[in-house]
Amino acid sequence: MKLLSTALLFAAVIGQASAHYRFLKLIANGATGAEYASIRTNTNANSPVTDVTSEDLRCNVGALASASSTTTTSVTAGSTIGFEADIAVFHPGVFNIYMAKAPSTAAAFDGSGSVWFKVWEEGPASITTSAITFDTTSTQFKFTVPKTLPDGEYLVRIEHIALHSASTFGGAQFYISCAQIKVTGGGSGSPSPKVAIPGVYTGNEPGILLSIWWPIPTTYTQPGPAVWSG
Repeated sequence: MKLLSTALLFAAVIGQASAHYRFLKLIANGATGAEYASIRTNTNANSPVTDVTSEDLRCNVGALASASSTTTTSVTAGSTIGFEADIAVFHPGVFNIYMAKAPSTAAAFDGSGSVWFKVWEEGPASITTSAITFDTTSTQFKFTVPKTLPDGEYLVRIEHIALHSASTFGGAQFYISCAQIKVTGGGSGSPSPKVAIPGVYTGNEPGILLSIWWPIPTTYTQPGPAVWSG
C-alpha cells in the first residue's frame, strides 16, 4: 500500500475530482471477467451515492432494473473472488464487502430486508499523529468466500466509502457495485450479524461523519457490522 501524506492526498483529490471510478469487473475462478459480466449495470455512470437512506445504497442507482439480464457466475466456497475498478481508487476511504443469500435466484433478488452480512473490510493503511493514509493505488479488491457458506445464489456488494468530504453530514461518498454469484461446495455456516441496506448506516457513524484532514484522527472505527469469516 502506498502511504500518502495529508497534503499529497488533498492534492490528489483536487486534481482528479472529475474522474471517479466504477467496480465493473468480477474476479472469479482465477480470471477477471468482462465489464459488467455478472455485475449489475447501473445508471449512475461513475457518480457516488450519498444518501444512506436511499435504496440506491443497495446496489447503486438503477441496478435493480438490470438484475434479470445479468449473468450469474458459479464459484466454490473457500475460493478467492473480488472486484476490479476501471481506474485506481484514488479517493481516501475504506472498503466493505457484503453478501446476501437469494431466496431463489440472484437475478430475481432485490436484496431487501435484513439479509446482508459483511465478509471483508479494509480500513486506513496507517494512522499517525501527522496523517491518516489510505490505499489509493489499487484497482483490485479480493476476499475469500467463507468455506462454510451454505450453497446457493448470492448478491455480493462492494462499497468504497470516500471520506475526503465527510466532515459534514451527507458528505461521505459511496461507490457501489453488486455481483451475482452461485456458491457451490459450501457448508452449514450461519452468517451473522445480518443487516438491511439501506438501514445499516445512519450517516452519523464516527467512520462516516469525520474530518480526515484536520484535526487528524487518532483512531478510526470501521462502519457496519463485524466481519463474518465462516
